[in-house]
Amino acid sequence: MTYDFDLFVIGAGSGGVRAARFAAGYGARVAVAESRYLGGTCVNVGCVPKKLLVYGAHFAEDFEQAQGFGWSLGDARFDWPTLIANKNREIARLNGIYRNLLLGSGVTLLEGHARLLDEHRVEFGGQRYSARHILLATGGWPHIPDIPGHEHAIGSNEAFFLEQLPKRVLVVGGGYIAVEFASIFHGLGAETSLLYRRELFLRGFDGAVRTHLRDELSKRGLDLQFNCDIERIDKQADGSLLAILQDGRRLATDCVFYATGRRPMLDNLGLENTGVELDERGFIKVDEQFQTSAPSILAIGDVIGRVQLTPVALAEGMAVARRLFKPEEYRPVDYQSIPTAVFSLPNIGTVGLSEEQAKAAGHQVKVYESRFRPMKLTLTDCQERTLMKLVVDADSDRVLGCHMVGPEAGEIIQGLAVALKAGATKRIFDETIGVHPTAAEEFVTMRAPITP
Repeated sequence: MTYDFDLFVIGAGSGGVRAARFAAGYGARVAVAESRYLGGTCVNVGCVPKKLLVYGAHFAEDFEQAQGFGWSLGDARFDWPTLIANKNREIARLNGIYRNLLLGSGVTLLEGHARLLDEHRVEFGGQRYSARHILLATGGWPHIPDIPGHEHAIGSNEAFFLEQLPKRVLVVGGGYIAVEFASIFHGLGAETSLLYRRELFLRGFDGAVRTHLRDELSKRGLDLQFNCDIERIDKQADGSLLAILQDGRRLATDCVFYATGRRPMLDNLGLENTGVELDERGFIKVDEQFQTSAPSILAIGDVIGRVQLTPVALAEGMAVARRLFKPEEYRPVDYQSIPTAVFSLPNIGTVGLSEEQAKAAGHQVKVYESRFRPMKLTLTDCQERTLMKLVVDADSDRVLGCHMVGPEAGEIIQGLAVALKAGATKRIFDETIGVHPTAAEEFVTMRAPITP
């Protein structure tokens, strides 16, 4: 049978664009359909604009700390609309780059909604296209619980386009998005509270990282409220909001921001016309090669609910393109030792196993920790402390995990991720000469374990 395309990709986020570009580079006839924005969540309402806002929030500390180095500054004023307008301009520039990348690769770009008609056909704008392979890369969408008054709350999508910075914000959730936005709002001057229904946020991260960040955020004045949740949200006559908690407390606020998870974006996708199955969580079920239960349809990225990180989606997109059109170069995606950063203030960087995960996996571990005040802060009144931690297999001496809370943690952990990928031992860390004076050198100077 002759098809219009060898590969039809629905979704022009990081994974979809990567798969499309490289498939086209391998000689395939490729089309990409995108109904919202080129670049997906990361570029438009995720990693990129979020980090720009984190940079903006960090300036308050920079201005304060500058005094210790002899700088006399006038009263600093922050203007939210300026930050958002500049952010929007940068995102528009990136959208254009993604468009040029696709078109320059020879990909047919269809900007609008595409829907599956069956396992080889797609409908777009009244037209029907056939494809040998269809790749679903439609990403995820913020989930707001269906509580009374939920229509008054916002998610991360809306937060990037607020016309003004709210004076009071309730952030609800315990994952990295909640922690990051609580840091952003608080750093930019909003009276911010973080509410989480469990005992401590960032479940799944190393225990020392979680408690250290909790303590640092509390020292900065961020209001942390654990073991609590909102029962309903009432809008007041003056436009403000009143959050009624499950324990009966009432919190007045101007904005309720939910970061309580993301769902796969499957709306009007036409899955019912195919044999594609979902898993028990509602994500698209795929095998090790990202093939769904319909042989001609594949899926990658957030829509499959594995590791919802942009670099992972990129790796998955590359794997699909290679397997289909350049099989001699195919390599499966390695989900072990994926480095991760949380751009809270202070930052978190982590790669490999947490202490708890290592023990649960049966390792006898040695743990090395260092907590110190960064050199940059020694001339200031700021008492922030950095945490660095290594989790080591006591039998093999292999470093199983590296964890950090402190300035530029993500930048530092990226290099250590290479070491872990290569199987570095603690002895190799010890024999590596540090760069002095830096915080990063602490990872190669920790000698005494805190656990035998």
